[in-house]
Amino acid sequence: MTQPTSSLTSLLADLKSATPPDAKRTQLRTIVNTFEERGFAVILFFLALPAALPIPALGINMIIALPIILLTLQQLIGRHRIWLPEKVKKRTLKTSHLHAFIDKSMPLIRLIEKLISPRLRFMCSSKLTPVIGFFCSIFAASITLPVPLTNTVPAAAIALTSIGIIMADGLAVIAGIIVGVLWISLLTYAILFFGMEGIELIKEGIKAWLGLS
Repeated sequence: MTQPTSSLTSLLADLKSATPPDAKRTQLRTIVNTFEERGFAVILFFLALPAALPIPALGINMIIALPIILLTLQQLIGRHRIWLPEKVKKRTLKTSHLHAFIDKSMPLIRLIEKLISPRLRFMCSSKLTPVIGFFCSIFAASITLPVPLTNTVPAAAIALTSIGIIMADGLAVIAGIIVGVLWISLLTYAILFFGMEGIELIKEGIKAWLGLS
């Protein structure tokens, strides 16, 4: 069964409606319930997109990767809705901060949505959720490498796959998986044939491409 199509802007508008400004704080439960079956893709997108930024700080990789891994492993075992411990669901954040985040995200999201359109919908079928979760969990695991800048490509692959699922764009899902697989293949080749020096070569290559060297 193909998941229902909704734009990310409409999903965020639904979340804003479900969290009126007079409610000073919003539980995580409300956020998860609002997105329903789209929860995995929406939250993975917002976790992975900033993670794709070329942050050179050591240690940040693990912080970025852990929540992504927890979500993608749930996809891998076939869950269609996010599971969180009850204690975590009851945690809250300021509603004003949530609304500010949504408002600031909208221009970028509208730009991305202009490039994404429903096609190859079979790739967004709920039957393929474990397969997509398998690939994305591997991509997320590669983010944990203790090497600066290696979070950029796999996080971008997860973000592209996620927005593809949200918008029922199977082409974006395929592109995200291909980018991630190529990245994992490159890492594997570099480690097998060059050891940790290979990782250093990849890091220097990314820095040169980004103009950071």
